[in-house]
Amino acid sequence: MPKLRLDKFLKDQGIASRSEARELIRKGSVSVNDVIVKNPGTHVNTDEDIINVKGEQVEYRQFVYYMLNKPKGVITATEDKTLKTVLDLFPDEIRRRGVFPVGRLDKDTEGLLLITNDGIFAHNLLSPKKGVKKLYEALLDSFPGEDAIKKFEEGVYIGDNYTALPAKLQYISKDPVRALVEICEGKFHQVKRMFKAVGASVIELKRLRMGNIRLDETLKPGQFRELTPEELCQGDGSSDTLFPKNRKNSTADTPDV
Repeated sequence: MPKLRLDKFLKDQGIASRSEARELIRKGSVSVNDVIVKNPGTHVNTDEDIINVKGEQVEYRQFVYYMLNKPKGVITATEDKTLKTVLDLFPDEIRRRGVFPVGRLDKDTEGLLLITNDGIFAHNLLSPKKGVKKLYEALLDSFPGEDAIKKFEEGVYIGDNYTALPAKLQYISKDPVRALVEICEGKFHQVKRMFKAVGASVIELKRLRMGNIRLDETLKPGQFRELTPEELCQGDGSSDTLFPKNRKNSTADTPDV
């Protein structure tokens, strides 16, 4: 791993903002290999140097990965002047790591949303070429009929000169009408538009899975936890994985996330 400025190292680990990190360093609160360092521009080797802040060692982790059970009424964005965002559900020490949501869920949609600062991981989940499958549970206002299963399999026209790729539809119940739908793309309001195309409206929508990463049902809306190494290394059922196993400084290398 290349060397980092000490103030950037502290910021990247979520210890403090860049300006706060500089203040900590200048006050003598930070040591490198048991030597107090007061120059924020000092470079440290993240693989070899031991950095302590106020006597507590800071372990370097380049990437972090979280599973959030997104609640309704929260937008999938990193910031907004008026509306609450998914990152507002996380503490400062996590937000300071430069995390962002992987893809998006509509404001009124809940369920699995992944949060990370790893662009490659996010790309592997979202790239159309990867075809990562996403599973949703929908509550509908009416029963669209058994024909809808075949229509979904063939690909339904959802407007804007676009026909959705083949998807799987399975009914859970008919009173109320609940269904599971699995898609491999993520167009704007796609699931809602697909059901509208077969004569039903979505009342509630919840994402249950992305690839083989399933929502932890013990998480209440608004709660989150780190992904396990096993979850990180799961792909979408193909030979590819969502996370490159040979990358260093990640939770995939540490079993105690």
